[in-house]
Amino acid sequence: MAEVRPKVEGFGFDPSESEHYFQVSISSAKTGDVHISEHMSWQKGMWEGKIRAVKSDTDERLRVILTHEKWDAIADVVREEFNRRLRLSDQKRGIWKVQGLTPVSRLFGKELVLLAWAIEDADPGLIPVAITNWLGLAPEERWWLFTMTNAATGHAIEGKGRGWRKAVRFALTENPVSVSQAEQRVGLITKMDKADVKSEKGSKKKEQGKLWQFSRDEVTA
Repeated sequence: MAEVRPKVEGFGFDPSESEHYFQVSISSAKTGDVHISEHMSWQKGMWEGKIRAVKSDTDERLRVILTHEKWDAIADVVREEFNRRLRLSDQKRGIWKVQGLTPVSRLFGKELVLLAWAIEDADPGLIPVAITNWLGLAPEERWWLFTMTNAATGHAIEGKGRGWRKAVRFALTENPVSVSQAEQRVGLITKMDKADVKSEKGSKKKEQGKLWQFSRDEVTA
């Protein structure tokens, strides 16, 4: 009997494996924004015919909002990066819907949101630098940066321009990091560890820890 492959949606999202995923919502209008939201439940057909996964910018599931122009600047690079890894694991490749919703696996979603956070308020001319730095990070490093940033400033509106979210933008839009230079990648992460969350003045600072102190299980949760 032939092996039955799981039904994979979008970019690597297999609901039978985990119902934790992200949705990329692309408006039908070129002037419309692109929303990326994080979700913890899935039912077949629940998003059928819908353009938006969340109805309000205040929805706690919304992680980032990009202009269509900024989304277009990263969409092809992200697609190629994700599909390269999907091919390596013999999984179906994904494409972004021209309009509507494209689900993304939880790990790919974390990586995508990290890049989107880096460019949401950045000068468009710095987007290629952010892409180069993002590609220069290992997936585990991207997951860790997302996890630490999301914990304090993960909401699309409330977290924008604050603390770790702001530090991500500066770190990823500075001098390009070579994919082959591991020392530079560690330096980039170290800068994030030293980020001064000025917006949280008066609150007790939480010990964040270093990247190498976190196990794979912790950053992939």
